[in-house]
Amino acid sequence: MPRPTILVAEREPFQALSARKLVLETAKFNVITAHSTQEGLDLFAQFPKVSMVVMVQDEKIDCERIARTIREASPKAPIVALSPSVGARCDWADTTLSSHDPEALVNFARSLLGDPRNLE
Repeated sequence: MPRPTILVAEREPFQALSARKLVLETAKFNVITAHSTQEGLDLFAQFPKVSMVVMVQDEKIDCERIARTIREASPKAPIVALSPSVGARCDWADTTLSSHDPEALVNFARSLLGDPRNLE
């Protein structure tokens, strides 16, 4: 059984790699990363069977547009919005988590997709 694949849409980090991508990959998830709204939509078109979608809300990522497009094409794919501010929402997302708590994201992914460490 293949490991779950997560599509992450977030602004391109100042460093070479996203800490979020590293955390999810260390937890044994496969990660596809988009750095803009359009790239997120394009990658979803190429990989429509992703296990989960994670979007980091900011001015480069239109969470509503990505989530609405994915929800219409793949109604069962879990969609998570990450936000740095309390109370922020993405209406088309299934849940909103703090972008400052990577452990909560990993735990949430494991609760929905299982623990990929057990697949080896």
